[in-house]
Amino acid sequence: MTGDALTRDASLTPNRLRLAVVDMVGTTITDDGRTERAMCRALAEHGVEPGSTRFESMLGYARDTMGFSKMTVFSHLFEDAAVAGSANKVFEKAYDELIDDGGVRAIPGAEDAILWMRDSGMQVCLATGFGRHTQNMVLESLGWMGLADLSLCPADAGRGRPYPDMILTAVLALDLDDVREVAVVGDTSSDMLSGVRSGASLIAGVLTGSHSEATLRAAGASVVVDSIKQLPLLVEKREARHL
Repeated sequence: MTGDALTRDASLTPNRLRLAVVDMVGTTITDDGRTERAMCRALAEHGVEPGSTRFESMLGYARDTMGFSKMTVFSHLFEDAAVAGSANKVFEKAYDELIDDGGVRAIPGAEDAILWMRDSGMQVCLATGFGRHTQNMVLESLGWMGLADLSLCPADAGRGRPYPDMILTAVLALDLDDVREVAVVGDTSSDMLSGVRSGASLIAGVLTGSHSEATLRAAGASVVVDSIKQLPLLVEKREARHL
């Protein structure tokens, strides 16, 4: 067999999964609507009257773009960059205050799924649309600092979802050879789209967060499961087919 033929055969061999890039709110944790409450406070403190048509329109956009960098969301909602930056700061401060009451909790089975992946030889990156300070606050509140191999926020990568930057940053940081060795897991269309754009081979939607199965599949999900609790079985079945 020639070298070219070997290369072609290798290109057809399915890649084993070495990394899972996993979303936080809605996928591994639940915050009982605290993200939306913090968003409402940020809008109200920047002159948007609660209950008004403008308020509901802005809040609707924020819901539709769950998973996006929050700074990106505010930059869309407010034309003035200074106002957008101020709104983002209010959001982060409000969210920090809201998680102090212990209302941010792990989704059942999430921690076990992460530990299973690491025990099976995969690396795990926890990714978020929050800023670094808020992400760390959430991880600390759950006792999850160090649970994953890596945690990333949009500022770490350049752009947040739906761009693939955080996934590609994780690939580089964790020294993978091929983006096809990546699984992307999330509850929003932006998670799915970022996975598609990155070239990840497994793009798994979960139904514990913002978006429906139809929305996740339309955005590129290769599979949709009820929760991250089912991810280990999904990975096991996929890997068994590749032996």
